[in-house]
Amino acid sequence: DGSDVLLDKLGGSNWEKKKTKIKNKIKLLAKDLIEIAAKRNLSKADIFESPDEFYNEFCSRFPYEETEDQTNSIEDVIQDLKSGKPMDRLICGDVGFGKTEVALRAAFLVAMKGKQVAILTPTTLLARQHFQTFLDRFSNLPIRVNELSRLSSDKKRVIEEITNGVSDITIGTHSLLSKKINFKDLGLLIVDEEQHFGVNHKEHLKRIKSDIHVLTLTATPIPRTLQLAMTGVRDLSIIATPPVDRRSIGTFIFENDTLVIKEALMRERYRGGQSFYIVPRISDIKSVTDLLDYHLPDLNYVVAHGQMPSKQLEERTNDFYKGEYDILVSTSIIESGLDIPNANTLIIHKSNLFGLSQLYQIRGRVGRSNVKAYSLITYEKENLLGSNALKRLEALQSLDSLGAGFNLASYDMDIRGSGNLLGEEQSGHIKEIGLELYQEMLQETVLEMKDNPQKEIKDKWSPKISLNLSTFIPETYIEDINIRMDFYRRLSVITENYEVEKIGIELVDRFGNLPNEVKALLEIILIKIICKSINIEKIESGKDGHLIKFKDNFFKNTDALIDYVSYSDSKVKFKPNDRIFFKNPNNLNIIESLNKNLEDLVELNRL
Repeated sequence: DGSDVLLDKLGGSNWEKKKTKIKNKIKLLAKDLIEIAAKRNLSKADIFESPDEFYNEFCSRFPYEETEDQTNSIEDVIQDLKSGKPMDRLICGDVGFGKTEVALRAAFLVAMKGKQVAILTPTTLLARQHFQTFLDRFSNLPIRVNELSRLSSDKKRVIEEITNGVSDITIGTHSLLSKKINFKDLGLLIVDEEQHFGVNHKEHLKRIKSDIHVLTLTATPIPRTLQLAMTGVRDLSIIATPPVDRRSIGTFIFENDTLVIKEALMRERYRGGQSFYIVPRISDIKSVTDLLDYHLPDLNYVVAHGQMPSKQLEERTNDFYKGEYDILVSTSIIESGLDIPNANTLIIHKSNLFGLSQLYQIRGRVGRSNVKAYSLITYEKENLLGSNALKRLEALQSLDSLGAGFNLASYDMDIRGSGNLLGEEQSGHIKEIGLELYQEMLQETVLEMKDNPQKEIKDKWSPKISLNLSTFIPETYIEDINIRMDFYRRLSVITENYEVEKIGIELVDRFGNLPNEVKALLEIILIKIICKSINIEKIESGKDGHLIKFKDNFFKNTDALIDYVSYSDSKVKFKPNDRIFFKNPNNLNIIESLNKNLEDLVELNRL
């Protein structure tokens, strides 16, 4: 929440020192990121040529019309597979927006050319669902599809078929990453919901994926993955267009209330639908089943969790799918994969014990048809919610629009930083200078090193204006600190005069006439824009006038400047350390005087 972050004094040197120190660290990080990307670009991977008529027939089995984003993502993947370089693409799309179809088409192109495809899923339920989907779509084609998870009845046969190359497409959980598994000729690895895999699994993945094509599917990428995509090290395709007829999920967050829960479950039953009741831990199941037994004896429920024998778990989820029960009481095992269009009410118990992307994934289990779905997210007591937990729940409630997963991941990155990019902890640097500046510096460094790895990287620079003036937004003018900070942020990135004018008009419209401090602040922003255009790095005001220094001692028209100083009648002088002194006229205030001098310099710059 930032309460333990030390603020630097405005105009002090600490901030610049921090930025310089972190910039040097970022250079090392960017160098490593570039090396990863360069290694990938230099690596060779199998080339899979453009689709043929068999591919078109395979696509025609897709029962829906592709959305525009889906079509673009599929085209991106096809181009990657044709490039001859290892693909490393992230497909970010909301739950039910058609990421699986992108994976199916990629798998078809690779498997039909005789290469093996591995699909890695976080849960046995998702592995089973993908297995059924792939079996259906690849029926009557010469492609062998296998499943390897704890639900598989014949693991030994599947492992043998993977080793001898008979298994064309293998779908499995982390069992696929065990040392026993050796693919004969792996061409494509598809990772579904990467955020669920641990560090060891990901390290193993890195070793596998040096020269094969990799496609990652996710609704809410972990901040690290999103950061890698945003810095251009991984390619990113976003599916933000919802399928036709899809409706947003009504989301309500409140302290646990038996009456509201009872009414929601009954209403779903009366409209012919089913409900999920999700708990964070197996030990929480009993309190929920006691509530259902006492308050809703007429409703049938079934319990499912990850410690059940796999056969029993599969039977129970299948029975729920067939509509034999009104409610499925479950742990977060249903977070990924269960696709039950008839289930359109979701209750989450003790939501403060779940992560943000976890809550988002769970919420995505409902609203998978054209029926309006409802998600009731409950917590036990408000004082148990930390400020970050509260921010995350508020984010989830505010992002109830369709296709919000990517925004949510960005929000998560804002709340908890982008995490460990390459094994070295970066969150300390982020805490010191803020995520937005950190991201900007990293992205800028990566881009510049990409263009020329040997080039000395120059910081984005901003003129420093030190005048004896109060320039700030008073608390008495805008009380809300978040709104004040937002205006400071917007002012800090302005590059055009008209933008300053627009913000001035907005301030007057929303908060009334501008105080003198705000007027002075807007004047300083305008001065900074002029300074940047003519390479002025620093302006300092003194008792009789002000000193100006050019960045790298460079002014476009030096001869004209020397003549200007010579004919100024001692009102303008060259000073030590390559500075120029301008005397203030008695009849002008400091801003008017400075603007007049800058107008002269702009004119000289044009000559």
